[in-house]
Amino acid sequence: MSSAQRILLDHQNPDGHWCFELETDCTIPAEYILMMHYVGIVDPRLQDRFRRYLRQHQDLSHGGWPLYSGGDFDLSCSVKCYYALKLAGEDPESPVMEKARMAILRAGGAAHCNVFTRITLYFFRQLPRRAIPFIPVEIILLPRWFPFHLSKVSYWSRTVMVPLLILCSLRARAANPLQVGIRELFVVPPEEEHHYFRITTRLGRFFLLLDRAGRGLEPLIPRPIRRQAIDKARNWFCERLNGESGLGAIFPAMVNAYEALLILGYPRDHPLCLTAWRAIERLVVERDGMVYCQPCVSPVWDTALAVLALEETGDCPDAPIRKGMDWLRNEQVTEVKGDWALQRPHLAPGGWAFQYANPYYPDLDDTAIVGWVIDRSKFRMHYIESIEKSANWTVGMQSRNGGFASFDVDNTHYYLNEIPFADHGALLDPPTSDVSAHVLGFLGRLGRGQDRDALERCLSFLRSEQEPTGAWFGRWGTNYIYGTAHVLIALEEAHIDMSAEWIQKAAQWLTDRQREDGGWGEGNDTYFHPERAGQGTGSTSFQTSWALLGLMAAGQSASPTVRRGVDYLLRTQTGRGDWRDRDFTAPGFPRVFYLKYHGYSLYFPLWALARYRSRVVAPSSPGSHGPDFLRSQTRGAGGPETD
Repeated sequence: MSSAQRILLDHQNPDGHWCFELETDCTIPAEYILMMHYVGIVDPRLQDRFRRYLRQHQDLSHGGWPLYSGGDFDLSCSVKCYYALKLAGEDPESPVMEKARMAILRAGGAAHCNVFTRITLYFFRQLPRRAIPFIPVEIILLPRWFPFHLSKVSYWSRTVMVPLLILCSLRARAANPLQVGIRELFVVPPEEEHHYFRITTRLGRFFLLLDRAGRGLEPLIPRPIRRQAIDKARNWFCERLNGESGLGAIFPAMVNAYEALLILGYPRDHPLCLTAWRAIERLVVERDGMVYCQPCVSPVWDTALAVLALEETGDCPDAPIRKGMDWLRNEQVTEVKGDWALQRPHLAPGGWAFQYANPYYPDLDDTAIVGWVIDRSKFRMHYIESIEKSANWTVGMQSRNGGFASFDVDNTHYYLNEIPFADHGALLDPPTSDVSAHVLGFLGRLGRGQDRDALERCLSFLRSEQEPTGAWFGRWGTNYIYGTAHVLIALEEAHIDMSAEWIQKAAQWLTDRQREDGGWGEGNDTYFHPERAGQGTGSTSFQTSWALLGLMAAGQSASPTVRRGVDYLLRTQTGRGDWRDRDFTAPGFPRVFYLKYHGYSLYFPLWALARYRSRVVAPSSPGSHGPDFLRSQTRGAGGPETD
């Protein structure tokens, strides 16, 4: 364990924070190449290194590119990768391209890609305009009571969509100086294809009719109205450009913002353009003669979890822990009222964002984890003001159903998932079990009297979200192992009676999913096939750690199951002291976009081993300073009363 602790400390930056690589599927590296060709400025050296990365990550078993390591063929990702490689000079007759082309055609061709891919292909004039949804910039002028309004969709949809409205309304066209096309990827010539939108529901068909009606009415939009809408959209995203951390601090929004500035006539050397471009460049990672592009960065999340693991060891020097906490305190958003304030105008800010800077979009998950980590520390008295501000903001962001979403309140307008633009199914930000659990753990540990109602409602939400099997769905980590383990960890922190039947049912679910080697592993395919919950092709260090932490929270620290899991971690630790996993660790958006947090294979195993040592090898009671408000909530649920 000491070697893992040493490696984690070696990753700490001089100012106290941690930030590990955040890798994604090949969609974003491909989009980087496409972006260079869109603007007509190509860095040959960088492009060649992106090309090597894409080639290396092609899955030869099906010929295309998956959304995560070992995953099935994904059409949209594969089309973007193929087009990016062709733009980068890859020979279309090479084995790489031939395999990819055949796989794409077998899947129905590029016409069947998702909406975002088709919009990109439209910008390169590989598709007609009718292949993309009608999203006029005048959407920005709609009132809040209207069925569609920006506040009704998630933060990531908002930041991506606003500059995209400008690009689509002004009919953006890629520079594409080489005029490279991909007609070979279409089963039916694009101009003859009539089934770009595969609508299956009655409401979807209604929205498609509105889409077609809007196209016919677009020429009637008065020019002053369009100019007003463009100005409002420009002002909206420019206000949120966020310096060199970029719009929304996420790659797709940054690219759309940069391209929107160009189409609006801003020269490339304008300060806004230079800053927007720098934000994109900062996401590039060079490794082993290749490069890839991160979707964003995760310093706040990584720092909180690194500090948590180091504190759990009990023998880490104080200085790096205090330095990490000081850095976190300085990152707290206490002045800016972001988009969330539209729903909560009188709520004072106090959350944390995921990235270095994203003040308009702090999130409940980071806020709960950071607040919890700081509160459980022996240094908590130095951060009382930060804890109180974060707790107040968190409670104020509770949704009507008792749960907590990531960025917004009551972002549950599910009918919007039926609009033609939303075929990716990731338009909204509803409350989820894992975020709600982290909030429950944080607020429950604090034990403030004024939070009692919020805690009880959150607990009710979690109980309603429990699957019949006893598990919980994992929205921000793969998948049911993540959700179930993190709920159990939070329930213990909130002083729930862990012997209750419904809680032990979840623990038994984890026990039953242990693999023969003693570890746990669950595939990202469970987002497509929930019947495979808890199953995967092999064990991983991070999922094993989650399961161990969940089982220990459920009172099973001394069980043979936990001992076998600990043995798995010790056996698979490398000579350096860390762990190596090829598997992706989390969805960005389930079934659409996946992530690999490179820090997960270090701080989660360290945390699990340290907790096992403290509870079994050298047991001590995990004390708490908060009153037990929620124990009574477990009565009548099949669990024994323990007063």
